Order: sequence, then structure tokens, then C-alpha cells
Amino acid sequence: MTADSADPTTRRTSGPSTKERILLAASELFYSQGIRATSADRIIEQAGITKVTFYRHFRTKSDLVVAYLQQQSAGEQEWISHVHRADDPVGSLRALATDIGAASCRPGFRGCAFINAAAEFSDPDDPVRHVVAEHRRWMLARFADIASEAGARDTDSAARQLMILRDGAMVNGYLGEASSLAATLEAAFDSIIVRA
Repeated sequence: MTADSADPTTRRTSGPSTKERILLAASELFYSQGIRATSADRIIEQAGITKVTFYRHFRTKSDLVVAYLQQQSAGEQEWISHVHRADDPVGSLRALATDIGAASCRPGFRGCAFINAAAEFSDPDDPVRHVVAEHRRWMLARFADIASEAGARDTDSAARQLMILRDGAMVNGYLGEASSLAATLEAAFDSIIVRA
């Protein structure tokens, strides 16, 4: 049996699949250049594929934007699930503050991918806005969980306040320094939990 006729289930590949390469190229370009400013042709060029291959994986650029945001959401969900400790809500918030401070002040940081996407897609019925809304609902629910674990009486209000602080910290990251941003965000998170 030759390599060409080998059972495809036993073949091993190195490197990302074509779809992963497209998503990687799109993620880099959408985040650094903006979604609307990035053409499908630019993504095709960066991924090193043909137009036919691109459209075989993503019927439209909108489908790719939705997949990009879903991938971003999955990454944030994994991160928060890793940081969140139900037995230590204050410690969880402090860890989140530290990570948000570090991420928001790193070179190349351009803000929250979801807020950026929402700014580019104003129609609330656009599929992109649906993914943004779904992710933000998930974030609010996690903040509500943490507030509840900390004994907050009004978990919805505490969650909304924590979300506003998170959003503001990410915007402030352009202007601040990671440790001071993290310390300030940590103190603000603490004050929400103490008052709630």
C-alpha cells in the first residue's frame, strides 16, 4: 500500500487544517486591521489558499466573522472557567483582574474583540451582533455566578457593574500599565462585591 492510498483515518498531518489556517489569518487581520477593513482576498492571501478553498469552508465573509467571534468566545470561556474557583469568588475576581490588566496592556492590544465587532456591525439583527450578544450574556452570567458565590444580594446588578468595569479596563489598557490597571480593577471588583 502506498502513502497515497493509505487509509485517511491513519494519516497524520502536521500543522493546522485549512479551516484553522483561515480562522488564524482572519483572527490576526480582523483584530489588528478591523473586520470591515479586511477583505476576503487579504485573508486568502495570508492563509495561502485559493478563493475556491476559502469559499468551500466559509460561504461568506459574514460566516467567517461569526466563526471568528465564536472562536474568541470559546477561548474566553475556557480562560474564565480555568480562573474561576467557586470556593474563592474574591480570588477569582482578583485573578481575572490580573489577567485583564496583563492582556489589556500588551503590545498590539486593540480592545475587546466583541466590542470592536459590535462597533462595526450596527444592525442588532446581524448574525455578528447575535454572537456578540450571546457572548456578553455568557460573561454576565459568569459574573453573576461569582457575585452569588460571594454572597451578593443583587447578583444581576453586581454582574452588570463587574461587566462595566471589565469593559472600561479593556479600554483603559491603551493608556495604562498592566500592574496599575490590574490593581485598580481588582480594587473596583472588590468594592462591587463588598457593597453587593
